Parts: sequence; structure tokens; C-alpha cells
Amino acid sequence: MPDEPLHSAHPDWEPLPQEPLPHPTYFPAGLAMGTAFIFWGLITSWVVFVVGLVLFSASLAGWITEIRYERKNR
Repeated sequence: MPDEPLHSAHPDWEPLPQEPLPHPTYFPAGLAMGTAFIFWGLITSWVVFVVGLVLFSASLAGWITEIRYERKNR
């Protein structure tokens, strides 16, 4: 067994192109939490709804800005 070559992929597979990965960010988590607060606010209170709306819009704007800035610098 130690003399066998290590094949981690199928022989017909092609390697992925070397593209840079996007940087990790917290904006998707903020967007999800804002969505949860919006729906939770529809059930409970308008204050929770407004907090969710602010969090949702700030996260969406931040994420879009980051994507535009990242694509501009490529």
C-alpha cells in the first residue's frame, strides 16, 4: 500500500482555474439576521422591525459596495 500513488481526483477531472477567492465578510450574516429581525418584528414589535430593516439595508449596502470595490480592483 505505501508504494501506491495518491490519487485524490478522478482522472477525467480538470483542475480549477487559478482565480482569487473573495475575502471573507460578515455582510451575509448581517443580512440574514436583518431578515430574521424583520419577520420577528412583524410578529412582535415595530421596534424590532425597524432594527431589522436598518440592519438589512446596512448589510446589503455594505456587501454591494464591497463587491463593486473588489471587481474594480481586479
